[in-house]
Amino acid sequence: MSWIESIQKAINYIEEHLQETITIEQIANEVNASVFHFQRTFSILTDMSIADYIRRRRLTLAAQELINTDIKVIDLAFQYGYDSPEAFTKAFRKQHNVTPSEARKQQGPLQSYNRLVIQVSLKGAEPMKYNIVEKEKFQVVGMKRTYNCQNGENLQGIPLFWDEVNRQGIDEQLFALNDGQIKGVLGVCVPDENYKENNLMDYWIGTDHIGDVPENLFAMEVPASKWVVFEVHGPMPDAMQNAWKQIFSEWFPSNPYEPAGTAELEVYTEEDPSSENLYSEIWIPIK
Repeated sequence: MSWIESIQKAINYIEEHLQETITIEQIANEVNASVFHFQRTFSILTDMSIADYIRRRRLTLAAQELINTDIKVIDLAFQYGYDSPEAFTKAFRKQHNVTPSEARKQQGPLQSYNRLVIQVSLKGAEPMKYNIVEKEKFQVVGMKRTYNCQNGENLQGIPLFWDEVNRQGIDEQLFALNDGQIKGVLGVCVPDENYKENNLMDYWIGTDHIGDVPENLFAMEVPASKWVVFEVHGPMPDAMQNAWKQIFSEWFPSNPYEPAGTAELEVYTEEDPSSENLYSEIWIPIK
């Protein structure tokens, strides 16, 4: 089953269980996927976390029921997984900008999120340049932050982490330390060792460094792997985001590989990040 088929099957499963308690582990198991990479692929393809999708769909269906039935708000809250009418009303207002009672009286427009349909986009005019390489284990030296993937914390937190690193001048230190084979500063995404229990991922901003670790930084070992290395051309962040989407919507469905489940890398150079000619890379371990 391709990643696209897996995501669509997962969406179908979610839709069939929106009025039940469902966990991300259950959804991933339904499609025989790693929880970490399933969540990561879902967010890359849809620009939202699984939890966001479930919440938006539940509140969309709840709004439809409010308008078309006489169900009580308290019953609707429990039906869609909220512990109290107050929690439901708060979430409802955040999405729709009106309260449930105002929605029932049709006192304002509602925000509808439709069921997702994932499609493969064939774009022969936009070829992807890549290499398959074997690389021995290497050391990444840098800074680390840990994020909860279940609530989408990583999507908001990682850009703020980059701002912090740039503001403190750590990026300049990392470029100066870069003496390994991979040239540039790396954004490294890796599941926490207890990911299945805690839904946490580690995100490193670092560099491939052979020598000793400076006192203000930390180190981790990236295992030996077979990698697919994609070229990325264009300004940040759009070029990188678009490349990730193209990789999972076009490249993986068309090739006999799948992610190996270990650290994935984004490689950034010292060039102007707003340059139309900026060159970057994405490294994904494959099997």
